[in-house]
Amino acid sequence: MSYPRVAVVILNWNGKALLEQFLPFLEKSSYPNLELLVVDNGSNDHSVSFLQQQFPQITTIVLPENIGYAGGYNAALQQVKADYFILLNSDVAVSPGWIEPMIKLLESNPSIAACQPKLLSFRDKDLFEYAGACGGWVDKLGYPFARGRVLDYCEKDRGQYDTAAPIFWASGAAFCIKANTFHEMRGFDVSFFAHQEEIDLCWRLQRRGYQIYSCPQSVVWHVGGGTLPKGNSQKTYLNYRNNLWMLAKNLPFGTLCWVLPIRFALDALAAYKALFSGDPGYWWAVAKSHFALIGKILSRDGHNHNKDPKNINLSGYYSGSILWNYYLKGKRTFLEITGINA
Repeated sequence: MSYPRVAVVILNWNGKALLEQFLPFLEKSSYPNLELLVVDNGSNDHSVSFLQQQFPQITTIVLPENIGYAGGYNAALQQVKADYFILLNSDVAVSPGWIEPMIKLLESNPSIAACQPKLLSFRDKDLFEYAGACGGWVDKLGYPFARGRVLDYCEKDRGQYDTAAPIFWASGAAFCIKANTFHEMRGFDVSFFAHQEEIDLCWRLQRRGYQIYSCPQSVVWHVGGGTLPKGNSQKTYLNYRNNLWMLAKNLPFGTLCWVLPIRFALDALAAYKALFSGDPGYWWAVAKSHFALIGKILSRDGHNHNKDPKNINLSGYYSGSILWNYYLKGKRTFLEITGINA
C-alpha cells in the first residue's frame, strides 16, 4: 500500500517546556511515511538548542524573528516537501493512530481540502476543547463556534459528533490540509499575525469550491492558551481585529453593509461592559481593533475581496445568531442552537 508523504509541523515560540512534554507523544505516531518538524519563530528560551540536543531526529527550521502563526507557517512550509501538512500546536497530545483517519478522509474525495481531528481537553479528557471541539462553524454575524463548543461553554463528549461531517473551519491547533491546495491559496493571510487566520483560509477555500471536514475518528488532546493566555489584551485585540477583517474580506458587499454596523455595536457593548467591570485593557483592545479595520478600509487595503454577487452555499454556516440564542434564550449546546444532531 502506498502512503502519501505527511509532514507534521509544529510552530514554536518560547515553548521549550511544551515541546519537552508533548513531543514524546508525537514520536509515537504510527503513520509510516511521516516527517516531524519544529519551526522556531524567533524564540529566546533556548528552544533550538534543546531540540538539537534532545530531539536531533526531528527537523528544525529556525526563523530569525517571531512573525506570528500565519507568517511563520507560510515561511516554513515553502521549505517543506510533502503531500499533506498537519499544522499542530505545541501543546497537543496525540494518540498513535491519529494521522491515518484524516489522510484516508482527504484521499477519499478530491473536493475535501482540509480537516481537523476531534479536539478534547488535555486537562479534562471528557470535555471538548475550546479551540475547535469537533469542527468549526460560524454564525451570520461572523462569530465562530463549534460542534461541542459555543462561546465559553464546552460540552462533554458523549460521541454525539462522531460522524465525519462538512464544517465551516478546521482548528489551527490541529489543521490537516493538502499541500498543493495550501500553496494554491497562498497560505494564510500574514496580516492576521495570529488568531482566526485558519477560519479565513477555510472561508476562502469554500469560496473556491473546496470542502472542509471534521474527522472525529482522529482524536487529540489540547491544553489551549499556551502562547497568549485568555485575558491577554493583545489576544483580545487580535481576535476582534482579525474577525472583522475576515468579514470585510469574504462577505459580499451588500451583506457587509449591514453586518459591520451590528458588529461594531455589539463589540462596543462588550467593551463597555468590560470597562465598567474594571478591565480598561479589554475596552482599549476592542477600540484599537475598530480603528485598525477603519484604517485598512481608508487605505484601500480593506476593500472587499469577495466579487461574488451573492454568497455561495457555505457548509457550517448558521443563519441565526449564537449571541441571541446563548444569552437571551439560554441555549448552550450546538444541538440546541442549530437543531443539527451530528
